[in-house]
Amino acid sequence: MEIITARSIKKVYQTNSLEVKAIDCVNLQVEKGEFVAITGSSGSGKTTLLNILGGLVQPTNGAVYVGGYDISGMDAEELTKFRRKHIGFVFQDYNLIPVMNVYENICFPLELENKEINEDFYNEVISMLGIEEKIYQMPDHLSGGQQQRVAIARALISEPDVVLADEPTGNLDSRTSEFVIDLLEEMVKKLKQTLVIVTHDEKVARRADRVIEMADGNIRI
Repeated sequence: MEIITARSIKKVYQTNSLEVKAIDCVNLQVEKGEFVAITGSSGSGKTTLLNILGGLVQPTNGAVYVGGYDISGMDAEELTKFRRKHIGFVFQDYNLIPVMNVYENICFPLELENKEINEDFYNEVISMLGIEEKIYQMPDHLSGGQQQRVAIARALISEPDVVLADEPTGNLDSRTSEFVIDLLEEMVKKLKQTLVIVTHDEKVARRADRVIEMADGNIRI
């Protein structure tokens, strides 16, 4: 069963008189529960594609469906609400809120939705990620690997259907990178989620069920 479908999506950026095609007529399907890695050189369009699939960037043309919903046809408010419920994001630079402690950062998506915290699930997540003893610390007191684990917990806390990760190991050493990918894989399998990762790391890509290689805004066949 497909959880993500992209149909003939294009993304064109206009800079003065220069037109840049970041994504050029891409078609893509991702199955529910699948682990997909998107690879490619810098400027190939892989991050733009991920952002379009997650509704962070709207395509110039084409349509994107997540869980059967046409997110490319939603306005900004609808998209924001949809992302909070159905899509979890993990970024290379963590994007933690510096004035919030670990607990507050993790639970922030639920606070935005005025949803109660499922304490059993919260405790399970932080236990699996090994950050139980860090929940009252501020982000700047954590190592890079610990910050990324907090970011993963935040992405998972609302139990989304899809987890999208943009170079989640890019700022980590090889040992910590492997541990973070282990955790992501374990968590999404446990929750029966779909995982799509943009990565330049061949070791990460080899662990995926499927690898999609981008080149010049297209999927290389």
